Amino acid sequence: MFKRLVIPENTKFEEGSIVIEKDAIVGAGSSLGYGIIGRKVVFGEKCTIEGDIIGDDVRLDAWCDVRGNVVSKGDAYLSDFTTIDGKLTVYGDLEIGRNVKIKDGFEAKGLITIQSPLPVLIFVFVYLLELLRLGRLEEAEKIFEEIDEFESPLIIPDDSILNLETIKSEHDIEISGSRVLGNIKGKNVFVEGSEVFGSIRGNEILIDGARIHGAVEGAEVYLTNSTEVFGYVKADKVHLEEKCTVEATLIGKRGVWIKPRIEVSKFDVIKEEIEEIEVKEREEIQKDAQ
Repeated sequence: MFKRLVIPENTKFEEGSIVIEKDAIVGAGSSLGYGIIGRKVVFGEKCTIEGDIIGDDVRLDAWCDVRGNVVSKGDAYLSDFTTIDGKLTVYGDLEIGRNVKIKDGFEAKGLITIQSPLPVLIFVFVYLLELLRLGRLEEAEKIFEEIDEFESPLIIPDDSILNLETIKSEHDIEISGSRVLGNIKGKNVFVEGSEVFGSIRGNEILIDGARIHGAVEGAEVYLTNSTEVFGYVKADKVHLEEKCTVEATLIGKRGVWIKPRIEVSKFDVIKEEIEEIEVKEREEIQKDAQ
């Protein structure tokens, strides 16, 4: 469903945890070498989480494996066959599926319901379809707005990998205003106002006002706004502004262009294409409801 991996502003990669200010959605089959500390925290099916999960609301879909503790300051939803190696603490209501295993026990302050919760994204869209079927368009529009707000923080697409050594996705990767650990590998990579302790590899790469402690390799690389690379840069084409610095070798197989200012509008086009795909997916949902 998600077409890009997004690390939003003020995300901190700390020892054992990724700390975010707002929400997190992790796609099915993803593997995290960290825990997550945030507001609403949602994991798709068959995710592996190496650390603790702490949030205002926590949802784990079927077959998730948490190798730490889970703390929800509000409600929590655990689907079938979820495993928690530590303790589960829920200060609100707990909805729990079949064959859930919690090694160190659980504590819930609110109501406990034993059933099979729908995967969170399926639940949202089923509810949305019903509103559209009933002609309650204003309420449906509010749901769309809530989805947009919910998606804006940390987004990890299906089958992605995030750990101390690697941040890997088959989709585009966007990083804004954060301190990130790990070697980054994605389709196209956009880094803005961030510090990355690791290398960056992708097809089209834009680094704007960032510090990269590693190598940068791609088909076409853009360095803008006083970017510093403490490693080598290697690409077919390299474009950099005059105030950018590269500590090691700079290789452009088809050329290196150094200018006072570089236009990077093509990256806006790529982002627009991704957003158009997401809009089309929503339109298909609306058509199905009619």
